[in-house]
Amino acid sequence: MVDLETSLFTVGVFQDVSWATKGIDALKRAGFPPDAMTILAKDSQDLAALVQKIFGQAGERFEITGVGTVIAHGTLVETLQGSARDLGKLGLAATMRRVGFQPHDGRIYETLTARGGVLVAIRTEPRAADALAVLHSYGAGNAAIGAWGGRV
Repeated sequence: MVDLETSLFTVGVFQDVSWATKGIDALKRAGFPPDAMTILAKDSQDLAALVQKIFGQAGERFEITGVGTVIAHGTLVETLQGSARDLGKLGLAATMRRVGFQPHDGRIYETLTARGGVLVAIRTEPRAADALAVLHSYGAGNAAIGAWGGRV
């Protein structure tokens, strides 16, 4: 079992489902398994189909302050929810600190996602730089690796 509280996530936001599909396919070709990935974006039929294709099941639908109704699946969501299950109430901007991002990064992720972007995260410490390179190569905006206290 992975300790989500100490997992390292690499995160980026693709401009839409089409770009996210290409990026996720590249991540899979690079050896990143679906169980290491998270997808979070505004609710749409295209996104629901992508989540079903990647994970073999429907994503969770819920409201996030500052974004609206989203579909999400993956370990990043559980970590952002925290023990209080308050991702929906607090929003991405406030909860991205739980995975090592500064508040300004959280606001950027929230804004890009609210504008229709598809947030993709990969949980992988040993290959974080590889995941980051793929995200950048396939057009993910603001792609970065979360930093935990004591690591920087």
